[in-house]
Amino acid sequence: MSINSESKAGLSVRTEASVQVLVFSGEWILRNERPNATRLLSESYGKSSFEIVRFTVDGLLSWDTALLIFVRDVIAWADEVGVEYRFGDLPSGVQNMIRLSQVVPEMKHREPPEPSKFLTQVGEDTVEVFHGLDGYFTFLGQLVVDLCVFVRGKAQFRWKEFIFLIQSTGPMALLIVSLLSFLTGLIIAFIGVIQLQKFAADIYVADLVGLAITRELGAVMVGVIMAGRTGAAFAAQIGSMQVNEEVDALVSFGISPMQFLVVPRVVALVLMMPLLCACADFVGILGGMVVAVAISDVSVVQYFNQVEAAVSLNDLLSGIFKSAVFGSIIAVAGCYRGLNCGRDATAVGQAATSAVVTSITWIVIADAIFAVSFHLLGI
Repeated sequence: MSINSESKAGLSVRTEASVQVLVFSGEWILRNERPNATRLLSESYGKSSFEIVRFTVDGLLSWDTALLIFVRDVIAWADEVGVEYRFGDLPSGVQNMIRLSQVVPEMKHREPPEPSKFLTQVGEDTVEVFHGLDGYFTFLGQLVVDLCVFVRGKAQFRWKEFIFLIQSTGPMALLIVSLLSFLTGLIIAFIGVIQLQKFAADIYVADLVGLAITRELGAVMVGVIMAGRTGAAFAAQIGSMQVNEEVDALVSFGISPMQFLVVPRVVALVLMMPLLCACADFVGILGGMVVAVAISDVSVVQYFNQVEAAVSLNDLLSGIFKSAVFGSIIAVAGCYRGLNCGRDATAVGQAATSAVVTSITWIVIADAIFAVSFHLLGI
């Protein structure tokens, strides 16, 4: 049998005993028409059964992936029928490419695994939570040790970088903290004064804004802002260093990553959070004053006198103290997620997201604990 169409891809088929020989000639390139390998061999196999398919060339001028595709289809048909194949004198490039394609087996469709049973899933989740808590406590323990080393003045870090961290976590965050705190105070005052006007008690909007901002919202707002701004930045910075193997390089040089990367960030954020909180308290009260003066009969002097009478030093200091605790939570969560980041770019994004979620969650939990504790202590 000989097939040589008007295209330049030539193929001759002949049978030698139990061997089916496929002879290639002409130009086997993609733009030329080619015979269907499966149909051709099926017809030949139906007429005279053979045990081996052998490839050979006779006047093969040029070839590209068209020849590879045809040979691959022949091999697939031979494997399905149970016939052996021989490369014969095919070009070495064709043989190498076919062998290379056979190195990695084709992935077969797999049935989806059966869903885990309820108790099994609960057990696996419990073990995962246990390992997570174990990692956190190990990290916190090492951090406490390295903070003691920092207090003694023997920590391995650069003061120049520490000053930059002070700047980035403090002055550079002041604008966004002030803006959102001003808007928060404005919104609280607007909601409060609308209700208080019904009872001709406009002046008490100062009490509402002053106590809400100083005791709760000032510290919480700063904590949420810094979790999204600085906590995510810490996780992304350290996570990128982990991906680039810079953390491994520090360890190779005998430098503690905890002292070089974590301690400066924790100390810088804990120092800056009370200052940001104090600023947020003042700006939030100022925002409440704008609304109180604008839509009620309260004057500026009356407003600030009422704030001074309503807000005690304990209220102010309790919010500032909480902000320092929130700062430690944000810094620890960001650094922990960064150091435990994976080795690819996707892991860096996941670490940053996880740092923000973890920080905000623990800020809310800590604030609830503080609220109950301060009430029991009479603060």
